[in-house]
Amino acid sequence: MAKSLSPNGTLARRRFNTKTLVLTTMALPGAIWLLLLRYLPMFGIVLSFQDYKIYTKAPSLINNILHSKWVGLENFKFLFATTESWVMIRNTLGYNALWIVLGIIFAVAFAIMISEMTTKFAAKVYQTLMFFPYFLSWVVVSYFVYAFLSPEKGLITNLQKNMDLDPTQWYSDPRPWPYILTFAYLWKNLGYSCILYLATITGIDSSQYEAARIDGASKWQQIRYVTLPHLRPMIIILFILSVGRIFNADFGLFYQVPMNYGPLYPATQVVDTYVYRALMSMNNIGMSSAAGLLQNVVGFICIMVANSIVRRVDPDSSLF
Repeated sequence: MAKSLSPNGTLARRRFNTKTLVLTTMALPGAIWLLLLRYLPMFGIVLSFQDYKIYTKAPSLINNILHSKWVGLENFKFLFATTESWVMIRNTLGYNALWIVLGIIFAVAFAIMISEMTTKFAAKVYQTLMFFPYFLSWVVVSYFVYAFLSPEKGLITNLQKNMDLDPTQWYSDPRPWPYILTFAYLWKNLGYSCILYLATITGIDSSQYEAARIDGASKWQQIRYVTLPHLRPMIIILFILSVGRIFNADFGLFYQVPMNYGPLYPATQVVDTYVYRALMSMNNIGMSSAAGLLQNVVGFICIMVANSIVRRVDPDSSLF
């Protein structure tokens, strides 16, 4: 004969079911969004291996996929078959590697400086001013840059003329553009990373700083032995996530800011802009899908490698 549940057991089960239902309801919108916009489109990977064609008689996605010719790895070759392959891969990896390092250094430095400010109002003002550019689109930023570098009425161009110097042809000479793009990237994205590090600093127990001061630690020693060790897990997590996108480039930055000028391609051509231009000229959806798949596969491999290295050095700071 089955034993009946005790009143306490029944009450505990009801509470458990109610809590589970509430938590599931809260997580449901995010889960549906993740399923529809992240997992369901993964079936489109098949386009990377097809010569995708749109059939006018029954132009549905499933019908187009079923009747498109299977070409295997042919779509991946166009990324490496052009003479620009080395340039775009070099630029993509080089810029991202540089910006990962500079982004961490500058974001951590600014977060520490803001946290050390004694006037809270000034700290909030600087924090807001740094975070504001993050919400601007690259189209707006491109016109800011053009206002400074315009060959006719640019601010820097007019300053050079007033100083009897030959104006730099900014949109014809690719040499200054690695510095311009680096400055634009840091200016726009530094505030977001700074906020993350600043939130971590805010969570540090103030008693640790008090103990360090009692022991005679200077401000630099407090930063070195208290602040930076607490920031290390956040630094490592953001580093691993950034490494995962090392083969992806910010399309708006490389396409909009240089105004799509052809002479600047040696410094501004990256994988994303090359794929976009190829898609616009050849209208080959399969090639663009293959490029996106390759970028994500390389990103996944980079995340796994970076996480494995971190796990061996500092297991507590790894993602998994």
